[in-house]
Amino acid sequence: MSIEKGSAFLLKVGGGDTPVTYTTIAGLRTTQLQVSGEAVNVTNKDSGGWRELLSGAGVRSVSVSAAGIFTGSAGEVRIRNHALAGTIDNYELSFESGERMRGRFLVTRLEYAGDYNGERQYVIALESSGPVVSL
Repeated sequence: MSIEKGSAFLLKVGGGDTPVTYTTIAGLRTTQLQVSGEAVNVTNKDSGGWRELLSGAGVRSVSVSAAGIFTGSAGEVRIRNHALAGTIDNYELSFESGERMRGRFLVTRLEYAGDYNGERQYVIALESSGPVVSL
């Protein structure tokens, strides 16, 4: 596996159409992905003193966070509308290698900040709702 550029790690939002088309969220400077899972402990007296976990059980989730410069792109406006309405939509993460991950996410945080004589910045956080698949 070769080294990949961080600038090629893109967040895209679905357009609300069928089939889904994705629009890259413009102005992103950083993007972060976290895959989490809860373990189900099935250790018992026959485990020989070692912890045993149940494969495939528990709750899995994907969290995405990103920060960037607000450009007023259609994707940014769509995310703001989702944050205000509390709606879930299709999102895609794409990587320089061509690998992609898709799933439905809820915007759990949208924060804007700006300084006098500086750019308007934003931070977003998404939490998965349902399965996230790797393509």
